[in-house]
Amino acid sequence: MDTQERIKQTVTGSPVVLFMKGTPTFPQCGFSAKAIQLLKMSGVTEVTTVNVLEDPEVRQGIKEFANWPTIPQLYVNGEFIGGTDIMTEMYQSGELQQVLGAK
Repeated sequence: MDTQERIKQTVTGSPVVLFMKGTPTFPQCGFSAKAIQLLKMSGVTEVTTVNVLEDPEVRQGIKEFANWPTIPQLYVNGEFIGGTDIMTEMYQSGELQQVLGAK
């Protein structure tokens, strides 16, 4: 199975998926830490995370998959939401909580 197919299966296999650097308990960059924090503050208790530092093919492939150059990347119900900057804006407006509540 190629990288794009693996990414697609991951994104569609769980309601909330975050591609990040590191893990929720040990994020490897500030943006990934902030993304996890935003998810927790939005009431998310179950999130599937993918540590892109463990797989260079996924690290590059996820950027191509969403045509989005940065990590982290959030997917809800198979739909690309955005990175930390978009998550922050959505959280501040209440939209992130709505999207996550609709999972």
